[in-house]
Amino acid sequence: MTDYIEWGPLAPLIGTWEGDEGLDVAFAHATGSVGETPYREHTEMKPFGPVDNGTQSLYGLDYRMAAWRGDEENPFHTEVGYWLWDAADRAVSRCFMIPRGSTVLAGGVTTPDANSFTMSADVGSETYGILSNPYLARAARTIRYVVTIDIAGPDEWAYNETSTIDHERHGDVLEHTDRNRLRRVKG
Repeated sequence: MTDYIEWGPLAPLIGTWEGDEGLDVAFAHATGSVGETPYREHTEMKPFGPVDNGTQSLYGLDYRMAAWRGDEENPFHTEVGYWLWDAADRAVSRCFMIPRGSTVLAGGVTTPDANSFTMSADVGSETYGILSNPYLARAARTIRYVVTIDIAGPDEWAYNETSTIDHERHGDVLEHTDRNRLRRVKG
């Protein structure tokens, strides 16, 4: 059995996860107001690496996630991307895309054995940044993204994330939050 030590703080996240304690707090276009949406989630994290960039060596997780409201058949939110660990710089990052036309590369510094860490990104940053399609850049530009990961043990972890959005229809800056507690179902 592989111990995945090269994956640092990401090693405990390897596997397939599900959680039904999700809560999305966001602007609902249909109602024109901020609302709360409970959700369930399925996330798969598959290890890969090393990936070498010159002298940099990265170990990562290829991930796919989907979230559903109640018993809906089709997910209301999906993501694809990578989580990366750079042991030399003690840098952890998450790069992902959502099918609405947004891409985020968030990062932070932590220790290899951390059971809690935070990653962030800002619009306009050339290192940890956020990109949007032209419509979202005009109507709902994400200007900051922050996620904190808390690993509760070998079979459970949670996240709490905030996307700060300059929202045209809302008329102000909006804190869109998501949180969930995930439990291992495989791997």
